[in-house]
Formats: sequence, C-alpha cells, structure tokens
Amino acid sequence: MTDAPPFAVASSASLSGAERRRRLADARLYVCTDARPGEDIAEFASAAFGGGVDIIQVRDKTIEAADEIAALTAVAAAARGHGAMFAVNDRADVAALVGADVFHIGQRDLTPGQARGLLGPDVLIGRSTHAVEQIDAAESDPDVDYFCVGPVWETPTKPGRDAVGIDVLRYAAAMATKPWFAIGGIAAGDRLDAVLAAGAERVVVVRAVTRADDPAAAARELRARLG
Repeated sequence: MTDAPPFAVASSASLSGAERRRRLADARLYVCTDARPGEDIAEFASAAFGGGVDIIQVRDKTIEAADEIAALTAVAAAARGHGAMFAVNDRADVAALVGADVFHIGQRDLTPGQARGLLGPDVLIGRSTHAVEQIDAAESDPDVDYFCVGPVWETPTKPGRDAVGIDVLRYAAAMATKPWFAIGGIAAGDRLDAVLAAGAERVVVVRAVTRADDPAAAARELRARLG
C-alpha cells in the first residue's frame, strides 16, 4: 500500500459560494503559474498574495496529478492565510479533490454546464474567450461566473494562439455584466496602460509576477495601478 497524497484543504476551510463570488467581484489581479519545479511554490504564493494578488491558478500540463495536487495544496494554504482564492485549470477531478475556489476551462475543455454538474454550485467557473462570439456566449451562460479575454498580445505561454488585440477588450468593457479579465502579454507599463484605457479593470498575468525577482513587489506595482 502506498501513502496517500496530501489531498488537501480541510473542508472546514472551504469558502461558501457567496463568499467566493464576493471576492471575485473585488478581484483585480489573477496570476497563473506552473508548479515551479525546484522552487518553493508555497513561498512564491505567499509572496504573491502578500503583494496583492487575488487569485492564483496552477496551470502545468507537464506534471502528474499527484504533483499537481501537492502544488495546489500549498497554494491553497497560502490563499487561506491571505484571504485570497486559488484556481485549478482543466482538471475537474483535481478541483474536486483539493476543494478549489475556482475552476477554469478553455473553449475545448469541459463545457461550463458539465463542470457545474461535477463540482456543484459553490465553485466559481471561469472560461477563456478569444472572440466576441465567445464573449457573448460566456456572458449569457448561467454556469460561467467570469471570463478571460485574450491573448491581448502574443505570448509564449500560449504558443500558436493569435493575439486578439485591444478592440475585443473594448467590446467586453461595453457589454459585460460579469467580472472579466484581460490576459496575454500584460505587464506593468505601456501594456497595462493600454488595457486599462480599453476599459479592463482586471488582468491575468503570468511572467510579470512568476518570473519577477521580487514577486511581492511586482504584484504590488500591478495592484496599485488596478485599484
């Protein structure tokens, strides 16, 4: 018999659906990270949350489920310590095991309805969108709590995915009633200025925080601009 992996957050630490939705409404800065092999993901998560990150998603297609669960468990503990939330990408089974606050899906993953059927009413479900038709579908889908729009600029984290540009952000800003995030190649400076000018109030970043020498300081700079 093998030892069971450290599956996770105690159920007593789980947030209600209402509290998760309240935090989502207030969220401005969302970070995606890999499992940070060879590094301390708990230390990174604590620094990023301490700098003002609202949600951290572990997205790593190179690791097995047990390693993903271990990484998410560390991020979950940091999230609870900072009044923040953590997200699972793509794997509904993993999301259920770790008691995820947020489950994020792409256009070719589970449908929002399928994810809701598996995870229940209290888990926040987010969807990636890359065109106005997909924004419209996410906005009208009762199982989608938020959506992401992008990539605004081409990015190595999404190889082969064409940039959608700024005009799609303007469309989302004009019509969305749900929380939404701009994503793709965004960093402090001119690019952040451009997405804010287009009407985005929330962003997802990867390298701007995950590859920063000081993740807390990088997060703090972004969060100060986002309000």
